[in-house]
Amino acid sequence: MTVLRAARWVDVDAGTVRSPAVVVVEGNRITAVNPAAPPPDATEIDLGDLTLLPGLMDMEINLLLGGPENPTGLPNPLHGVQDDPVYRTLRATVNARTTLLAGFTTVRNLGLMVKTGGYLLDVDLARAIEAGWVPGPRIVAAGHAITPTGGHLDPTMFQRLAPHIMPLGVEEGIANGVPQVRAAVRYQIKYGAGVIKISASGGVMSHSTAAGAQQYSDEEIAAIVDEAHRAGLKVAAHAHGDAGIRACVRAGVDCIEHGSLASDDTIRMMIDHGTFLVPTSYLSEGLDISKAPPALQAKAAEVFPRARRTLGRAIEAGVRIACGTDAPAIPHGHNAKELWALVDRGMTAMQALRAATVTSAELIGVDDRGRLAAGLLADIIAVPGDPSDDITATQDVRFVMKDGLVYKNE
Repeated sequence: MTVLRAARWVDVDAGTVRSPAVVVVEGNRITAVNPAAPPPDATEIDLGDLTLLPGLMDMEINLLLGGPENPTGLPNPLHGVQDDPVYRTLRATVNARTTLLAGFTTVRNLGLMVKTGGYLLDVDLARAIEAGWVPGPRIVAAGHAITPTGGHLDPTMFQRLAPHIMPLGVEEGIANGVPQVRAAVRYQIKYGAGVIKISASGGVMSHSTAAGAQQYSDEEIAAIVDEAHRAGLKVAAHAHGDAGIRACVRAGVDCIEHGSLASDDTIRMMIDHGTFLVPTSYLSEGLDISKAPPALQAKAAEVFPRARRTLGRAIEAGVRIACGTDAPAIPHGHNAKELWALVDRGMTAMQALRAATVTSAELIGVDDRGRLAAGLLADIIAVPGDPSDDITATQDVRFVMKDGLVYKNE
C-alpha cells in the first residue's frame, strides 16, 4: 500500500483544485482520497509542493512513427519502404516510454500508415506494455487505418511512390467499395484492433486530394460504421473537410479527427449527434513544415489558420472535445502542448484538463480512469504550481504513476 502526499490535487468533477492531497493506492487502484486517517503501515511518498492530477490522455497518436532518429520534425518520408516491422516496433517502445514519462497514461494509437505484411504492430505493442515487458501508456490500438487507394492515409501518398513500389491491400487498410471496406474492418477486428480509424477527407501533409475533399463515399462510410458498431468498436475519422465531416456524422462515426474546415451548421450537427472532436490544434504551431514540399506547405498555410478559428467556434458551441496531438507531427513527449492550444482557442484551463481526462475517457468508453477517486485505476501524475491557473504546468511532469507503479519521481 502506498500513500501519496502533495500540496494540492485536481478535482476534475468539481472543476477545482483542493488542498492538501493525500491519495491512498493499493495494488493498481486508488482506495481513498484524503481519508480521515491514512493507513499507518503504508509506504509514503511525499511530493511536496506539487499538484496531483489523473494521468492525461492523448486520443490521436502514432507511436510507430517519429521519435529517436527525428525527434523534432516530420518522420522520414521514406520510412514506409526503409523500415521493417521489427525496427518500427522497437522505435515504438522508445516513443511509448517518452509518452508515459510526459504524463500521458492512456492513448489511442490511430492507425498504421506503413507496410507491415498485415501485422497490427500497435496491437502487439499494447500487449507488451500490458504484460509489463516495456513501459508505456495504456493503448487503444486501431491497427491499420482504412483508406481508399490514393487517400490521405495511403502510405504511398506521403512519398509519391511510383506504381508497384509498395503494393498494399485490404489487410493493410487499402480498401475501395463497400465489400472491401467491410472486409478491411473485419480484418482489423480479427487481429485485435480496439477502434477503427478511417480516412474520410484529404489531408495536409500528403500528396492526396485537397484537404477538404471527401474521399470515401457516404455508402462506404456507412458500411464501415455498421461493421464496427456491430462488433462494439467505435470509429474515428480523419476529416478536415466539411462534406466529409457531415457524411461521417450522418453515418454515426463516433469521433472526428481534426475537423479543420467544419461549418457552423456542421458543428451544430456534431452537437446534435453527440459526435466527439479531437482537434489536434497545436499542429498549427508545433508542426515543423520547413522541409515539406512547397505544395504541402501551401496547404498548411491555408488550413491551419482556419482550423484554429473552427476550434474556437466548436468550443463556444459546446462540442464534446477530447485531447489529441497527432504526434509525431509534433514530437513525442510534447503532448501537453495540446492543452495549451485548447486554452489558447477558448477553453478554460480546467476545461482543457477535462478534455485530456474525463472527456477522453468517455470517448474510449471507460469509467475506470480520468479522475482521482476511490476505486479507479492508480494512474496519477504530479506537476508544479496550479494547472487550473497555468495550463503550461502540465508540460513539466515531475511524477508519474501508472497502474500503481511509479515510473518517474524527480
